[in-house]
Amino acid sequence: MSVEISAIIPILNEEESVAPMYDKVREALEPLNRKFEIIFVDDGSTDRSFELLAQMAERDPRVVVLKFRRNSGQTAAMTAGIEYARGRLLVTMDGDLQNDPADIPMMLEKIDEGNDLVIGWRMNRQDKWLSRKLPSMIANKLIGKVTGLPVKDNGCSLKVYRASMIKRVPLYSDMHRFIPAMTLPLGARIAEVGVRHHARRFGSSKYGLSRIFKVMLDLIAIKTLLLFARQPMRRFTGLAAVSALLTVLFLWLTLANSGSVMVYTVNAMILGSLTIFLLLLGAVASLVFQRTGLHEPEWLD
Repeated sequence: MSVEISAIIPILNEEESVAPMYDKVREALEPLNRKFEIIFVDDGSTDRSFELLAQMAERDPRVVVLKFRRNSGQTAAMTAGIEYARGRLLVTMDGDLQNDPADIPMMLEKIDEGNDLVIGWRMNRQDKWLSRKLPSMIANKLIGKVTGLPVKDNGCSLKVYRASMIKRVPLYSDMHRFIPAMTLPLGARIAEVGVRHHARRFGSSKYGLSRIFKVMLDLIAIKTLLLFARQPMRRFTGLAAVSALLTVLFLWLTLANSGSVMVYTVNAMILGSLTIFLLLLGAVASLVFQRTGLHEPEWLD
């Protein structure tokens, strides 16, 4: 029988959380009578997390453990789990017990209603206001404004996806926060539901205020991707046309002036090179978007 549900859980130094996390996920999925697997991705832990996970995998064949040699970040860990997952539906969540696996069945029902992505919204978030809640509120507003997708809680890792959709979304840097926006060019149907959130029981948070700068840089990249996702060759050709016109202008100034023409000549060479670069970039972008499936919206079964 093929796996229907894959639960993907990145782990970083959560030795006290892995066992109760496994129990809670299993208790949430077993009553559904749907074949599932639990994929733990150890993102370079330096404690006993991997040892405990390996013991779980020996006892339960439904448990899969992926191990990174060094810490590579949550997006990389999540991407590894997504690529390995065999399920038709994928569930992602944090491994610190703050997300509640008991919400998974309710989110799966939303998928069965025809949605491609169901986002968890932490209604009563149990985090510090200044260091976690306030930056998150600002980031959510900004992300919604830039992407045009007003999601209440982009930072909640508890999400359910159709594998046919999420496996075609390119993820890098810290872009797991922008997955909803990245699915827009695919024409994905998105639902957001309120979920429970618990205070951290063990260990400490792996995130601080420094993530704000990463979010800002990634937001610029996301806006560029969304802008050029449809018909990238046409958009880059438009920019190249402007550069070509400026090149012709500076060439004319070079020929029309018998005096010092060095500045005009250099500008013409730079703009001419830019024109060629933009055309080549458009061609490469078209190939990339066609490869990832982000070049046109479509319905995903």
